[in-house]
Amino acid sequence: MTRKRAKSYPESFRRQAVQLADQPGRTAADVAEELGIHVGQIYNWRTQFNKLSKKQFTVADGTNYSKEELAEIRKLKKEIADLKEERDFLKKATAYFAKADTQNTP
Repeated sequence: MTRKRAKSYPESFRRQAVQLADQPGRTAADVAEELGIHVGQIYNWRTQFNKLSKKQFTVADGTNYSKEELAEIRKLKKEIADLKEERDFLKKATAYFAKADTQNTP
């Protein structure tokens, strides 16, 4: 059985939905019905926008990060992977040369 993937909405759509729901005389339920989304979505988006203020919100590992923070996290993870690869290579090279050095010593 395949899992149904949640629909993704662009940030501009999310912001407009929250702004419409925040207008006097309008409710989140009315806006949600008008846009064809669940009212909970508007409440979630409002919470995320308030939490992150003017940053674009995205989620990684269950935590909200700005676009710039996510780019930095990706860059650092790649750098860590590269450093681990270098370290492993140097360990092997050290073991190889240590072994060769002990074989040449009388």
